[in-house]
Amino acid sequence: MKMPEADAGVLARRDAIVRDLRRLVPGEGVIAEEAGRRVYESDGLTAYRQLPLVVVLPEDTEQVSRVLRYCRDNAIKVVPRGAGTSLSGGALPLADGVVLGLAKLNRVLEIDYANRCAVVQPGVANLAISDAVAGAGYYYAPDPSSQVACTIGGNVAENSGGVHCLKYGLTTNNLLGVEMVLMDGEVIRLGGRHLDAGGYDLLGLVTGSEGLLGVVTEVTVRILRRPATARALLMGFPSSEAAGGCVAAVIAAGIVPGGMEMMDRPAIHAAEDFVHAGYPLDVDALLIVELDGPEAEVDHLVARVGEIAGACGAVSVRASETEAERLLFWAGRKAAFPAVGRISPDYYCMDGTIPRHRLPEVLARMAEMSSRYRLRVANVFHAGDGNLHPLILYDANAPGELEAAEAFGAEILTLCVAVGGVLTGEHGVGVEKRDLMGSMFSDTDLAAQQRLKCAFDPDLLLNPGKVFPVLHRCAELGRVHVHRGETRFADLPRF
Repeated sequence: MKMPEADAGVLARRDAIVRDLRRLVPGEGVIAEEAGRRVYESDGLTAYRQLPLVVVLPEDTEQVSRVLRYCRDNAIKVVPRGAGTSLSGGALPLADGVVLGLAKLNRVLEIDYANRCAVVQPGVANLAISDAVAGAGYYYAPDPSSQVACTIGGNVAENSGGVHCLKYGLTTNNLLGVEMVLMDGEVIRLGGRHLDAGGYDLLGLVTGSEGLLGVVTEVTVRILRRPATARALLMGFPSSEAAGGCVAAVIAAGIVPGGMEMMDRPAIHAAEDFVHAGYPLDVDALLIVELDGPEAEVDHLVARVGEIAGACGAVSVRASETEAERLLFWAGRKAAFPAVGRISPDYYCMDGTIPRHRLPEVLARMAEMSSRYRLRVANVFHAGDGNLHPLILYDANAPGELEAAEAFGAEILTLCVAVGGVLTGEHGVGVEKRDLMGSMFSDTDLAAQQRLKCAFDPDLLLNPGKVFPVLHRCAELGRVHVHRGETRFADLPRF
């Protein structure tokens, strides 16, 4: 994995850049000493590390605007960063770039129950939004496993999902508006408090753009009423193929669960040893299915899903009887990633999405790869929408194992595309999947995507080295720019 070569001129000006940034963000807003910068040398993809030039922690939108304008005027690269939980290297620093951390923008600004929305700063943790509105019976639906730590700004950048995304959608389905600062310091607003805006869907474009287009400084999200009743089912199967068949059968029956998650034997054992959620240990695959809605409807669906599971070969079916038990079932699933750390020194968390009906085939192929690469794999994934999260277990201190894990992961993702899926479901491309983009997109596709980046960031200073295998100069693609929030295209080559 290669990142852009560092600009020697910028490195030589480091002391002057630090002084200038301290004038723009006074107090303790600039971290220049090496020990402090080490904290920011990687994100959740810890296999890759790079010490940043300097770290800046603005306290408001105005400071973000000043920093971006200064960096644009001085040709300095910028890497936006939330909580650093990205698993694709999306916040991996650059040696000649400023890390723009948004952790201090962490306030809930307004809760508007009449319009069922909340306005928050990007540094607010995902779970904190639900906590802020819980007293009135509301919650924020997207719930990544890292929701206690990951921030809403990072969720917007990666279009994060979670265990309940099957029924309630990803970030993009729950986002109403953003305030965003462009690379030249201009502050724009996209969307608002209404469900849909007229004109170009710029809000949809920004969601999942991985920090390549601008820096989000305010987010308006949709909040929902908590369902009257929610119950979860634990269903054990003798094989992953049988569990995969049950997933397809439930959806085919016209049932849309609130959540539908699957774990294989290694993941089940690791999670149970860690959380003691009551998972069956004598099965090869476990499905967790949650039904929510009016009590009578939920009771009916619990019985119906249990019947379907039995017809698909389930050897155990257990329904939660209390809210505490339901939460415990989910606690094991949400702790699966850290739990796997108990059985392996390191693991490489993948993220690909496939059509549901190809699940048994893909799981079988992954088992063959595991044997060939001589690396174990624990499978945890959003079964309902086919979003796989294989955890490749390896030891970074064992020569060649990291490289083998990377090759194993690349083969899994290539397989996902080959069976009709995509490279990422919610973790983003970052640096992890960047060099695989050609397996999914043609050169024409990638050129069109880069033109959109040029519209917002013509000097290619925002998060370079991410997403695109080759980043062409904008002049090579045609003149494109953004002016007062309106995208304008001029002299673009035609294909």
